[in-house]
Amino acid sequence: MLEIAGTARWRQPFIWIALLTIALALVGLGWRGLWEPDEGRYTNVALHMLASGDWLDPHRHPDVGHWTKPPLTYWVLAASMAVFGHTVFAARLPSALAYLLLVWMAARIARRLVPGGEQVAALVYATMLLPFASGQLITTDPFLAASQAVAMAGYVAARFEPRAARRGMLQMWAGFALAFLTKGPPGLLPLLAVLAYEGMQPRRDSLRQLLAPSGILLFALVALPWYVVAVIRHPGLLEYFLGQEVVARVASDDFGRNGQWYGWIKVYLPTLLLGSLPWTPWLWGWLRDLPGQWRSWRRDASARAQDPALLLALWVSLPLLVFCLARSRLPLYLLPLFLPLALLVARQRLAAGRPLPQGGWIALWALALMGLKLTAARLDTGRDAAAWARAIQARAPVAISEVNALDDAPRYGLHLALGVPVEQIALASTPSKSRFNPPYDQTLAEDLREPQQDQIWYTPQSHLPAVQAALERQGWQAEVLGAPYHGRVIFRVRPRQE
Repeated sequence: MLEIAGTARWRQPFIWIALLTIALALVGLGWRGLWEPDEGRYTNVALHMLASGDWLDPHRHPDVGHWTKPPLTYWVLAASMAVFGHTVFAARLPSALAYLLLVWMAARIARRLVPGGEQVAALVYATMLLPFASGQLITTDPFLAASQAVAMAGYVAARFEPRAARRGMLQMWAGFALAFLTKGPPGLLPLLAVLAYEGMQPRRDSLRQLLAPSGILLFALVALPWYVVAVIRHPGLLEYFLGQEVVARVASDDFGRNGQWYGWIKVYLPTLLLGSLPWTPWLWGWLRDLPGQWRSWRRDASARAQDPALLLALWVSLPLLVFCLARSRLPLYLLPLFLPLALLVARQRLAAGRPLPQGGWIALWALALMGLKLTAARLDTGRDAAAWARAIQARAPVAISEVNALDDAPRYGLHLALGVPVEQIALASTPSKSRFNPPYDQTLAEDLREPQQDQIWYTPQSHLPAVQAALERQGWQAEVLGAPYHGRVIFRVRPRQE
C-alpha cells in the first residue's frame, strides 16, 4: 500500500506538468500566419516536396533547388501537412511535438543524472522562455535539439545503467544520425561532451563500448544514404556543403550573422539570460559553484566518475565554446543547450530543498507565455505571410497563379497562404557564388519570356521607377494595384499600350 501511495504521489505532479506542457505547446499554434523568413522558407520547400513527389531534392521553386540544409526538417513538415492538411497548424505541429519530446527527455535523463528531479527538470524545460518559443517556430533547431536529446538519453542510459548499455548505445547513434540529417556536422557537437567525459574517467571501458562497430554502422545506415545519393546526382554538391555550409559558416561572416569578435557576447549572453527565464537565478548559482566543483573533479578521479554534474557541465560548455568561436551566430543555435541547463537547475533546486515551485507564480508565468502567443498573433510587423496574403487578395482583381518578388526578399509563406509558388526575381543579373544557392531564381528579362497571366508582383516602393523603366524597355508596363503595403508596391505586368 505504501508503494502504491508513493507511486500515486510521484505521478500526480507529472499529470499537471504534462497538461501544462501540452497546453503551452498546442493552444494557439495556428493563431498567426507563417513568419518570414524562416517559417515561410522551410514550409515552402516542404510544399514543393508534396507537389512534386520528389523527397530527395529540396526545391525552393519548381526549377530551383534549395540545398542549405539536409532534408529531415522538410520531410517532417511535408509529412505533417500531408496528414493534417495545408494549414499553419499542421506546419507548426512538428515543432510543438519536438518541444514535447524534449520535455519528456528532460524527465528521462533526470531519472539517471538527477534522481528525484524528474518532475522539476520537465517543468523547468517546459517553462523556459527559449524552449517554449522554439516550439512555436518552424526552424531546424527544435528537431536538432530533439534528436540530440534522444542521443544523449541513449548515452546516459548506456553509461549509468549497465543493463541498458547496448540498447542505449544504439539509441545514441540513431539520435546522432537524425541530428546529422537535420543540420549536418553541428548535429554531432554533444559528442564532444561524451568523448571529453569518457576521457576524464579512470577507466575507458564505456568509451570502447560506445564506439562499437554496430553503433557506427547504425549511424552510417541512417545518416549517410541521402548525402550519398544527393552528391552522386549533383556533382559539386559535396564541395558546396563543405565549403559554404560548414567552413564558411564557421570561419567567415559571409552570411552576416554577428561575425564580429564581440558577436558572441551580443547574441549568446542575452539568449542565455533571457531564454532561461524564469529560472535564470538558479543558473547563476550553478556558475558560482562551478569553479569549486571543477577543482574537485581535477583532484579526485572518483569524483569525476560519480558526479553526473561533470557531464552536464561539459554538455553545456564545450558546444557553447564552439558556438562562440564560430562566426555565424544566432540565438536558436543555443537551443540544444537548454536541456542540460534545465537538468542543472533541477540539481540546484533539489540541493536547496526546493524541488517544485510553491504558490501560483508558475501558473502566472504560464499565462504570460500564452499572452506572448496572443500578442505575437496581433502584431503587424510585415513578417506575417497571412497578412500579406490578405493584402494581395484585396488588391488582385483576378485569381493568382504565382507571386514574384522583384529585387526583394521572397515571402515564401505565401505559398501556404495563397496556395501558389513564390519566385525570386532580379532586376538584373548578379554573380552567384554557387549554383546550389543562387541569389535569385530568374532575372526580369528571363521571366518576361513566360506567360504573365494571373501573376502578381511586388517590389520595394523606392525601386518602382527603375522597375517601370526596365519593363518599358522590354515592351511591358506595371499596373500598380492599390496602395503600397509595408513599403512594397504590389502590381501586375501588362503589355505596354502604344
